[in-house]
Amino acid sequence: MAGDVLGLVLHPTRDVSEVVRIITDWAARHRITLAVRAEDRSRVPASVEAFAADEMAGRCAALISIGGDGTMLGALRMAVRDPKPVLGVHLGKLGFLVEVEPPDLPRALERLVEQDFTVESHACLACDVCGDDVVAFNDIALVRQPGAGFVAATLAVDGQRYGYYRCDALVVSTPAGSTAYSYAAGGPLISPATEAMVVTPSAPMAGISRSVLLSAHETVHLELRADSAPVAVEMDGLLIRQAATEGSVHVRYVKDAGRVVRLDPRRYQERNQLKLSLLDLPLLPDQLRELLPDGLREQLNRRELPPPQ
Repeated sequence: MAGDVLGLVLHPTRDVSEVVRIITDWAARHRITLAVRAEDRSRVPASVEAFAADEMAGRCAALISIGGDGTMLGALRMAVRDPKPVLGVHLGKLGFLVEVEPPDLPRALERLVEQDFTVESHACLACDVCGDDVVAFNDIALVRQPGAGFVAATLAVDGQRYGYYRCDALVVSTPAGSTAYSYAAGGPLISPATEAMVVTPSAPMAGISRSVLLSAHETVHLELRADSAPVAVEMDGLLIRQAATEGSVHVRYVKDAGRVVRLDPRRYQERNQLKLSLLDLPLLPDQLRELLPDGLREQLNRRELPPPQ
């Protein structure tokens, strides 16, 4: 990957200047070219090139996402038509996709350039939302507007109608997205190794009241009913349509749509298991310690060693 361009995908609002400085200093020493989206040009040094957002994936050998899971999802969507490895640098609070902490960046960047990493493949949902094509790596959701009534929609799978929903929100998610909105709505956790979609109603009032798990080869069609209140449509948590009163959402599963860089897959999986535990179960102090950065955890371990006899 030496000699290729690395693209930076920045959190839209957070201060990323310190991480950008670490990356640009490293790139200058290693004569690596960096690029950023044109709209983020003012947030990076003049040495960083600027490309149009729809050109980034095609012009870069890999992308570096600086933020949390939302920024990572944006980077994956950016490269969905030309999947490139995406390295996540963590600035969020409880991310499940990002892996690298800022202090570990120089070594992580060297491994990225040397291609010393594994790739974790991610599926996406290709969605037709009232005639507009969108892509979601976590979920697509129909959401009620406060005070406006409930989401009412029919469910069809591969063209066969199965029933209807009347609920606060209706979420279709990937296995990766099963830890997000769907999980908060009472849906199941799905192994990332599973090729499947899950449809979960939030606060169901009538109709289908449980999650429906579907294979990757089936298609989901949700049609708003005449008695539905106006609904918002969210893609990976981003509002893409507001106050829709009619129309449909057609969803199909697409495998291998995103490539996430993993430097230490086993360590990453262990941390994610603990993060999931934080959502439901109290943890022992030793388990919580595993969530600390490596340097701080080792420092605490040294402090607690018994004195030599």
